[in-house]
Amino acid sequence: MRVLDEVRAATLGYFGVPSADSASVTFLGLEPIEILRIPDGEVLHYVTLGGSRHPMTDPSDALADPVRGPRAELVLTLRATGSHAGIARGLGVLIASPAVEGVVLQADALLDLGEPLWDKAPFTAVLLGPSELPEVALPEPAEPVRFLSVAPLTATEAAWVRVRGAQALREAWAEAGIDVTDPGRGAATL
Repeated sequence: MRVLDEVRAATLGYFGVPSADSASVTFLGLEPIEILRIPDGEVLHYVTLGGSRHPMTDPSDALADPVRGPRAELVLTLRATGSHAGIARGLGVLIASPAVEGVVLQADALLDLGEPLWDKAPFTAVLLGPSELPEVALPEPAEPVRFLSVAPLTATEAAWVRVRGAQALREAWAEAGIDVTDPGRGAATL
């Protein structure tokens, strides 16, 4: 079973494209991670390919199960304005966090990079949420691969999530009419 082949085919099929540009990032001790770049009208979708290679495990587990456990990939959608240079590295760091830090990626998770998500971006953290991409089923007993959306956060917004929670921030965005796909947006007034 080639998990990444299944995930690539499902991703390209969902967006209705035969192929996508990609960048590869590698971290010491980890297998390469690919970042697909898929243009879609006025937006670009960046989809990780490599996080679902192995199931995520709780770092407190004595032995990692090589088949069972949640698997995830990340989807970041941005307006196709300005430069997104360095985005592959930022997304690579995020999707590698389960292998490096023992984090289990899930909806409403707050991940702090401590540096800009891409070159000169005002966003140093992200909030994960459900994605529109459907799960990719894998043969039993493996769990399906889930896609999680990535919303870039400013330091102020990350603090808001820590204090009030993910849903409160999403409500503030909706009330203020904030488009989280706009790479030039400011922080929500919280």
